[in-house]
Amino acid sequence: MPDRNIFPAVWSYSNLLANATTTLKSGSGILRSIVINNAGASANTCTVYDNTAGSGTVIATIDTVELNGRVLEYDVRFGTGLTIVLATGTAADITVMYR
Repeated sequence: MPDRNIFPAVWSYSNLLANATTTLKSGSGILRSIVINNAGASANTCTVYDNTAGSGTVIATIDTVELNGRVLEYDVRFGTGLTIVLATGTAADITVMYR
């Protein structure tokens, strides 16, 4: 049996570019990180839900302008699903890594 420490974890990712509600995964998983690639020209909020809809248990609410260019590491489990809502102002460009 191979040593699990030799092989890095494989993460799924999604690059989000528009103000919308996007369900990335149904069921349980792990939110690894969110990269704020470009905050957009005006205020934008990214809300992360443990749900298959843009409601319910909030994992994080992110002001993308304040955190432009940052990598936000979470390493947290979600149980119901992973949904991201980008809203308000000019859409941010973010990349979400999860499994």
